[in-house]
Amino acid sequence: MPEDDIEVYIQKSREQAERLNSGVKDFTVFDLNHIPDKPLIREEVKKIVDVFVRYHQTGIPRNLLIAGARGSGKTLTLKYLAKTFSGKLGLPFHAVNCRVHNTSFKALAHMLKVRPRGYSYSELCTRFEEQIPDKAVIVLDEVDMLSEKDFRKDILYFLSRSVRRFNVVLLSNNPKFVNTLDESTRSSLQPDLLVFRNYSAVEIHEILQERARVGLHSSDDAILAEISALVARNTNSDIRVAIRTLLYVVTHEASSVAECFDQARHDIMGDMLQNLNDKALLVLRSAVDDPTGFVKQVYTRYCQLSRTMGEDPYSYYYFYSNLAFLQSVGLLMLVSAKVDRAYTNRIHPLVSKEQIDAVMTARFRPE
Repeated sequence: MPEDDIEVYIQKSREQAERLNSGVKDFTVFDLNHIPDKPLIREEVKKIVDVFVRYHQTGIPRNLLIAGARGSGKTLTLKYLAKTFSGKLGLPFHAVNCRVHNTSFKALAHMLKVRPRGYSYSELCTRFEEQIPDKAVIVLDEVDMLSEKDFRKDILYFLSRSVRRFNVVLLSNNPKFVNTLDESTRSSLQPDLLVFRNYSAVEIHEILQERARVGLHSSDDAILAEISALVARNTNSDIRVAIRTLLYVVTHEASSVAECFDQARHDIMGDMLQNLNDKALLVLRSAVDDPTGFVKQVYTRYCQLSRTMGEDPYSYYYFYSNLAFLQSVGLLMLVSAKVDRAYTNRIHPLVSKEQIDAVMTARFRPE
């Protein structure tokens, strides 16, 4: 194609994009990492605020385990509170995502902004207390994704026993995460459990109204209500799907709200698949492959597939924990099924084999 034809096409494409995007005032509002100026205030949020205010005043920590499904607002809430408390009260927050930095050693190094190599774990602990000598809130997001090789979860013991008296906040999809810890860590950490319930359709509607007010030139409230109902009914109230659907409706990604919703859900699940670690991806692939769906049969298939791919398989305990995680993020469902006279769990994947294979092909392709 001649160069001038490419330039003509680029110009036409830009003009078309400008027409389709003309209803959007601020695209950053639809970024899933965007922190709104006025987030929805729920009872769960008020309880967290009370804990942080008392900690700031007294220096006495009250550790928290905040549990809830993916898209229920846990991470966004803590990011907003970190911004507010550090800016207005001078209470510092230090956060790490344990899916990305999945050992105690890596998590401490990340918060210290140093390379993990060259230090022992005890040196990192000492340096952490030296660099953060006063009150601070320490947030461990997706804490249940700490590696099974880090079986003692040493960072939790260190933070809960530190002379600096940090206020530790754990974010998890698993409300029973504390039960997986050893007795010494549990007794010193003693977090209060706070469960973020799923958003109601009314709450999703309120969130979309605020996003539309800030990010759009105008909006149709009936469409916002339709999106809210679809998301509450079909996605475990995942607010990310709601926000992405609204963006697709405004930019004419598809011809109807329902089609925009389907595309948004497909894309969000695709993003989640891309972000899964290798072992979790193999768990999901094994569930898709097994015709029975029974958990023990899927585990056997998973072990075989892992060895084929050169991966050490999870123990059955961690395998089952990952099933709970995959259910919480909407990638599968665990359903109780009666077999003969006993009940067992059956796995129903909520993503297609084609979606999983696309990620696996890129992830495990030979060098």
